[in-house]
Amino acid sequence: MNRQDFDVDPLDEATNFLYPFIDSHESDAGALLADLSRSAQAKAADSAALRLSSLQACRELLDKAGAELARRFTAGGRMFTFGNGGSSTDAATIAALFAQPAAGRPLPAWSLAADQAVLTALGNDVGFDLVFARQLIARAGPVDIAVAMSTSGNSADLLIALREARRRGLYTIGFAGYDGGAFADNPDVDVCFVVDSQSVHRIQESQALLGYQLWVTVQAEVGP
Repeated sequence: MNRQDFDVDPLDEATNFLYPFIDSHESDAGALLADLSRSAQAKAADSAALRLSSLQACRELLDKAGAELARRFTAGGRMFTFGNGGSSTDAATIAALFAQPAAGRPLPAWSLAADQAVLTALGNDVGFDLVFARQLIARAGPVDIAVAMSTSGNSADLLIALREARRRGLYTIGFAGYDGGAFADNPDVDVCFVVDSQSVHRIQESQALLGYQLWVTVQAEVGP
């Protein structure tokens, strides 16, 4: 009996464009390993090309944002980062890079997604859409910095937090993919770094490089 005689799980079919070898009936181990190798190499090449093009496209914005961040840090400002899901870990990574760098000057930065007690309390008491905005209300001042990380640029809780940050005079930075979503051309976002891709994986990989380059630019401005 052939595979065609059975119903095909649509979830299995949905993975074919990413990992075509998963549903393969290849019996030759060498050929399967070759498929695996080609897939990994293709993804690595795509990632490298997108990171380079994103860095080039955002170069002027990185310089602009880096200069403003350096000015605010020098004036006593602090950075607050936030995001959802995988973007929350990216936000935590950027905060840690600024606050505890392997080299260079430590700068005050916190991830608003890091404290699960605060997140769950706010989510339960006032609603998930306000989990970041309420933290900014409690902690942020007009010389501070807000960094929102997203792949879509459309998350309601991030947009509300950016609006609150704008009201309080913070410098606001958005990281987004696709076409930038609601982050792009938004009066509540001073600078938006857009990674022009349809792949969540590739977007987040490029955002990691842009975040690192932003740190490098700030470090060059603030000095040792």
